[in-house]
This record gives sequence, structure tokens and C-alpha cells, in this order.
Amino acid sequence: MSFRLMTDKDIPAYQALLHSAYQATTQLGIHFAAATIKQSQIAEHIESNAVYLFEKDGELLSTLSIRFPWGNNPGPYGLPHLGWFATDPRYKGQGYGNALWDFVEQQILINQLKLPAVTLGTAANHPWLAQTYINKGYKKIGQADLTPDHTTLYFEKILNHKSYTEWKKRSNKQ
Repeated sequence: MSFRLMTDKDIPAYQALLHSAYQATTQLGIHFAAATIKQSQIAEHIESNAVYLFEKDGELLSTLSIRFPWGNNPGPYGLPHLGWFATDPRYKGQGYGNALWDFVEQQILINQLKLPAVTLGTAANHPWLAQTYINKGYKKIGQADLTPDHTTLYFEKILNHKSYTEWKKRSNKQ
């Protein structure tokens, strides 16, 4: 088992995973961009964002993106924003998604990037995603009507309270 950053050669497998994993959400009437993403859009996405993969025996099991404020699709709060979290439905409930999430949060966001906080968004009408993020320590900070089929709920998780306080002081002065 390994965690790694996505490369161009992973695009076809990544696209297949996203389409498969987001099919259930589409059946709920919620249309996330990842459900129908094209390979050209994925190539653009990985140019300015970090996409982490979890593989086992060379097979892609789970994925999580970090959208940067300076990237092509920044989150709304000036912080890195998590998205396109998906696990191959054949492996649902086996902990692979949680393992990747924990790796990205601890090793990348906290230890490597030293982030004060991170944000994410999900559909308000999704039956369990908001509660999943709350259980992971995220707190609701806002919402927006970005698409006709759902309201997006935004969540934030403070990763380092001291640097978060300093960041908030600086951002409020601007």
C-alpha cells in the first residue's frame, strides 16, 4: 500500500475512479463536477492542485485533492480546500478513504505545508457527508447556492491554533 502524488499517467484510472465513486451521488440528484469530469479537465486540475492517491498492488483505491488558493479552482476562504474525495465503490467501508484522508491531513497539510486550517464543501442535501466531516473535526462556516441542484455547505478545520490566530489577524487587516 502506498500514498503518492498523482501524475499525468494516472489520469485515465483517476477519471474512472471518480466517475464510479460519484455515480451514487448523482443518483441522489446531486451533481458534483467530479462525476462527469473529462480527462482534459483533470489535466488542468493537476497542473495547479495536489491530488493524492492511495494504491494497493498497483490499483488506485482512493483519492483526495488539495485545491490551492492560487490554483485554477480556489476555495472561497483563502485557504487550501479539500475536494474530489473518492474511494472505489468495490472497496467501500474498508478504511482506504479514511487512511488516505488521515495521511493527507497529518503528513501533507500539517507536517509538510504547516497549514493553519483547511476548508471543504459538500452538498447540504447529501444524506451523510456533512456528518462525516463533522465527525472528522470540521465545523460549518458558511454556505452558497452554486448550482441549481444543491446548496454547498462549507466547513473548516483548524490544524494549528496559534498560526490560525496569526493568519486571521493578518487577513483581517487587508
